[in-house]
Amino acid sequence: MAKKRDRLQIIYDILKAIHDKNNRIRPTHILYKSNLSHQMMEEYLRELIAKSFIIENKINDNKTYSLTQKGFDYVNKYKLISEFTDSFGLEQ
Repeated sequence: MAKKRDRLQIIYDILKAIHDKNNRIRPTHILYKSNLSHQMMEEYLRELIAKSFIIENKINDNKTYSLTQKGFDYVNKYKLISEFTDSFGLEQ
């Protein structure tokens, strides 16, 4: 059985989804890529905006999200820590 993701992994999944879409992604794509319910996704997005990891862009009625430098830093450092723990057999 697959292990349940922790909060930091979910944040990474959201930020990585934005990163992988050339730093501009619509909410629907975040929903699919991060495998969250709509309500949970909205809660995480509000928190990530409030903590300056992402910014919301509105053009007409369309929303997209982009990473800030803080968001890029999180993705890079999370990946580094994950590779470090994996190299010692300490998978999260």
